[in-house]
Amino acid sequence: MSELKTYSQSPVEHKFVQDPYSFYTKIKKSGDYFFWTDFDRLCVRSQRAVSAIYKDKRFGREIPRSLKSSPPTHLEDFHRIEEHSMLEKEPPTHTRLRSLVLRAFTSRRIAQFDKELEILCRQLIDNFSGDSVDLLPLYAQKIPIIIIARLLGVPEEMSDHLLSWSNKMVAMYQARRTREIEIEANTAAIEFNAYITNYINKRRRSPKDDLLSNLISAEEKGEKLTTAELVSTVVLLLNAGHEATVHTLGNGIKTLIETQRATEWVKPEVIKQTVEEIMRFDPPLHMFNRYAYQDIELFDLKIKKGQEVMLMLAAASRDPEALDEPNIFNPLRKPCAHFALGAGIHFCVGAPLARLELQKSLPVLFNCFPKLELKETPIYANLYHFHGLKSLKVNI
Repeated sequence: MSELKTYSQSPVEHKFVQDPYSFYTKIKKSGDYFFWTDFDRLCVRSQRAVSAIYKDKRFGREIPRSLKSSPPTHLEDFHRIEEHSMLEKEPPTHTRLRSLVLRAFTSRRIAQFDKELEILCRQLIDNFSGDSVDLLPLYAQKIPIIIIARLLGVPEEMSDHLLSWSNKMVAMYQARRTREIEIEANTAAIEFNAYITNYINKRRRSPKDDLLSNLISAEEKGEKLTTAELVSTVVLLLNAGHEATVHTLGNGIKTLIETQRATEWVKPEVIKQTVEEIMRFDPPLHMFNRYAYQDIELFDLKIKKGQEVMLMLAAASRDPEALDEPNIFNPLRKPCAHFALGAGIHFCVGAPLARLELQKSLPVLFNCFPKLELKETPIYANLYHFHGLKSLKVNI
């Protein structure tokens, strides 16, 4: 057995938030694993180990019974939604929930947004004014929240409320979490639950051709989604889909501008590779957890039953043992694994939509503004283990 190396690094330190990759370079000497004292967790660093654990059914997202405890009173409503989320479940519950969602979340439904996305992007750009704009609130945040509202069949005028609820609930997974953030997240969960439950009841009485109506009618072996499962699914689709796409789009625009080859990288023949390289190079999620469901020995390390391990997704995507020049952005590199959309049975159900949003929004932006430049150095927000910009001010 190799010796487990220990590292200390505050995940809320400004220098780290702006450049976590320097820390990932530092820990590459640790091998497949290291112990991160600030999280008090075993972390999995290498691409081979992260990939193996994602695909190993002896690991899962669902908290083992021995570790479960009742949530504090001020978080009961938040956890009531989380309790029914398929992201937090393993088979057979996960299999049933995912199959029902996939029945409604079809490729045909996603494909219908192909032209619609391009129109939306141009409409947003038409609303720009002046010689400089902040692309984060005016472009990167707008696209996914509007599209998911249309997908679900929720009124677009609710998008600001959806965005606010999403941001407050997702903050629960960030290292900066405080009691105040917890209370805001619980309040958002109450409001979100009330709104979506009311909308579900409307759609039950009057179904339409939207995702929510299809989720209500989806059935697998005589079973349908309960109201609690429907609410949790809608919250998951919004929070996971919106948060990841906003960060990926913002990080990607920044990266493309910095390469000074943006118009080249968004051409039709290379845009799909560019999007995959953006997700590898500066992904929206840097860490994700798994629990060991039995004693496991993997890559020269014994992991105990019930132990929580943290998968270092961004570090694995820049593993120098897995690809050449990992710290260089190169869409033309040989296709390689990244974990921006997960892997294994929990692979993102919204991956086709996320990819489509990026493949459409980046070319429209850079074709409209081929000389786009940064107005100031972009600052990453204190969101770890997410990774996204606080603002993205550009000269157009």
